[in-house]
Amino acid sequence: MTSQTDGPRTDTDVIGEGPSGGAARGTRTPHPGLSAPLRQRHLTMIGLGGAIGSGLFVGSGAGIAVAGPGILISFVLAGLLSVLVMRMMGELSVALPSAGSFSSHAQRAWGNWAGFTVGWLYWCLIVVVLAIEATGAAVIVHGWVPAVDTWAWVLLFMAALTAANLVAVGAFGEFEFWFAALKVAAIVAFLVLGFLAIVGWLPGEKAIGLAHLTDHGGFLPRGWHGVLSGLLVVVFSFGGMEVVTFAAAESADPARGLSKALRSVVWRLLLFYIGSVTVIVTVLPWNDSGIGQSPFVAVLHRVGVPGAAQLMNVVLLAALLSALNANLYAASRMIYSLAERREAPGMLRRLSRNGVPRLAVLASVAFGFVSVLLNFAWPDSVFLWMLNSVGAIALVVWIAVAATQLRLRAELERTAPERLTVRVWGYPTLTVLALVAMGTVLVLLAADKGTRPQVVGTGVLTAAVLAIGVLRQRRRSASRED
Repeated sequence: MTSQTDGPRTDTDVIGEGPSGGAARGTRTPHPGLSAPLRQRHLTMIGLGGAIGSGLFVGSGAGIAVAGPGILISFVLAGLLSVLVMRMMGELSVALPSAGSFSSHAQRAWGNWAGFTVGWLYWCLIVVVLAIEATGAAVIVHGWVPAVDTWAWVLLFMAALTAANLVAVGAFGEFEFWFAALKVAAIVAFLVLGFLAIVGWLPGEKAIGLAHLTDHGGFLPRGWHGVLSGLLVVVFSFGGMEVVTFAAAESADPARGLSKALRSVVWRLLLFYIGSVTVIVTVLPWNDSGIGQSPFVAVLHRVGVPGAAQLMNVVLLAALLSALNANLYAASRMIYSLAERREAPGMLRRLSRNGVPRLAVLASVAFGFVSVLLNFAWPDSVFLWMLNSVGAIALVVWIAVAATQLRLRAELERTAPERLTVRVWGYPTLTVLALVAMGTVLVLLAADKGTRPQVVGTGVLTAAVLAIGVLRQRRRSASRED
């Protein structure tokens, strides 16, 4: 049964009739009021930059600590799962371009309650992540300038990137392009140095070889349990790729631009993640104390790079500010789309003269500025509190994406197959396997004492938002009957 929408036609309705309601009418840029200045280079780097963050530069060390060299298997599994989910998002976003991305698609597949729930959950996740990223960046700079408190740096970063997102979409695109370019350049340099160290081509250094992969308890020193534990640690490292599906809606040719970005981003992302972790566990013993603190810094120290710690702090700062910039953009477009579909206050869909939803931007940064006060009052505990409050929402959103793709792909194949220029491989088998895998990860997270608070927090928030969404839909149905 197709969903029923209320009020004005949504972006997905404009593009074509509902999947069971007849053939599509042809394409056009979704939300014509939004500007469309983003170019192909912006989309590609937004896709890369959105997924390369502290999860790789810092979180990989925690994964290595619990899995040893077997973390490579964890990263491969997590990478394949995230790429598959990204492909699902891409398939639907190319076929049905929308500023609301997977939230609009969930509404189309399941009803208003689903679009409401997925959209608001994702928005809640991102606005908290904004504060986490600003706090992480502030901690780094506070280490350089201890005379200035952390809260002041949070305020500065939030204000600067809010201004960039308020000015014009082109400003966001350029900021993200250069932030992402710095991260990519740093990773490429790291991979080259690591390879030279492993084969012994660095001046005055003997070849490290591959001994560290097996000499310290074997390739799986913690067994397969370690691989699973590592999977729970690293699965969220790949989050952020979905930003490109929002950005594509503000490019001149959303379908073509997103399709090209997906093809170029996926293999590069796997190379950067898996290549970087391979270098770390090959250059250093997996139980080296430096890996737990900062794996990239430890490797650079080992190969003799002067000032490695400060160099990586600069890269990590760029990574955090890049993620902050991208997530602010994604959050504002999500709540703008919700307002367009009458699932958020209508004033949030107002656009400035240059096509920027400024009120949506300001609503999305509100909690980030609240975090300034939180950092002032509880500087030592606020980071962990924020993380535990939204920890597993990304996994819930991924599950919703897979369920939506499973439903809409069948209907699109029946009514508008010409729109499926990007297709998920092995449909429906791989989609079902992805759902099973994500459900398993969620159960394992709930069973683990360390991650259980995140699952509980996510469960409570999801239940509350879902209940509101269902009640809203029932009231609308009742008012139509009256």
